[in-house]
Amino acid sequence: MLETIYEALRNGSAMVFYYLSSHTLTCLVPAFFIAGAITAFIKKEAIIKYLGPDVKKRISYPLASVSGAILAVCSCTILPIFAGLYKKGSGVGPATAFLYSGPAINILAIVYTASELGYQIGLARVLASVGMAFIIAFLMSSIFRADDEEISHQNSGDIHEKENSERPSLIKSVFFGSLVAILIIGASGSIAWIPKLIIISTLTLLLLTVIKYYYKKREVKDWGLETWYLTKMIFPILIVGTFIVGIIEFYIPAETFRPYLGTSSLSSSFLGSIVGALLYMPTLLEVPIVGTTFGYQEGVMGEAPALSLLLAGPSLSLPNMVVLFKVMKLKHWLVYICFVIIFSTSMGFVYGIVV
Repeated sequence: MLETIYEALRNGSAMVFYYLSSHTLTCLVPAFFIAGAITAFIKKEAIIKYLGPDVKKRISYPLASVSGAILAVCSCTILPIFAGLYKKGSGVGPATAFLYSGPAINILAIVYTASELGYQIGLARVLASVGMAFIIAFLMSSIFRADDEEISHQNSGDIHEKENSERPSLIKSVFFGSLVAILIIGASGSIAWIPKLIIISTLTLLLLTVIKYYYKKREVKDWGLETWYLTKMIFPILIVGTFIVGIIEFYIPAETFRPYLGTSSLSSSFLGSIVGALLYMPTLLEVPIVGTTFGYQEGVMGEAPALSLLLAGPSLSLPNMVVLFKVMKLKHWLVYICFVIIFSTSMGFVYGIVV
């Protein structure tokens, strides 16, 4: 008995070591800095003011489909912001697209999925998530057009933001471009270590120069605080979660799920969506769960159910649905959940056919 427990703990520890020693640190460290910079330097109001029901759909829908990734990194952060949008005059469609897009396409999830599960499914997750958010926005607005008209009538004013003209747009582009380039180069497995270090050092020097001459100390401090907040909120959960996944893998081998999730059939895709919708997974933990617990990295889990779970999981869970039930109108709540499950299943099934 004790020997079995020891082996399970050992397997969990080995799982943590594997994720830390592979691409995790090289990917997540710069990704945390990017997420922190996004939170610190891109104001909510700059996006929120474009999500009202009176805003043209060609503006509000695409923006809502990606704005969640800009404003937050996980569902626990998205929910209160969504509640504010939903209660204070955002259009039904853009608000729900924002709700879905945040946990689905945040920068950390994109990087981690691609680095651990493969760039092909990582890219598919990004494209499918943006597409789903756009489709959900359109359908929700179409179905609940009367509610949008009521919201538009009740809105007393718009949210405005004063643009900061002190910093040239080119400098902002260089700042974020350098961060993204460091992330891409650091995560690349096709570049030798010496050229990689030289390139990253050069980009870091460029970044520090931009920060020194164009960013105030208060702004840099805010950036550091936001980065640290995201790191301490997410990273410990990821480590503990990965450890638990390793223990679960010891007791429940991935082969157990092959009869149910081993193919790319429509039924497997649907089951993947249901599991994702019910199972609570803190941000990024869906990656080792799909990769290890359900055996995607070992070829046990099919391509279709893997993507379906990745699409449904971050947006829905039993706790999230309880919170949303308290915030949304019942009809909005039911339709949104159905849409997430239906489109997660569809996107996963199509992906399984294509690959």
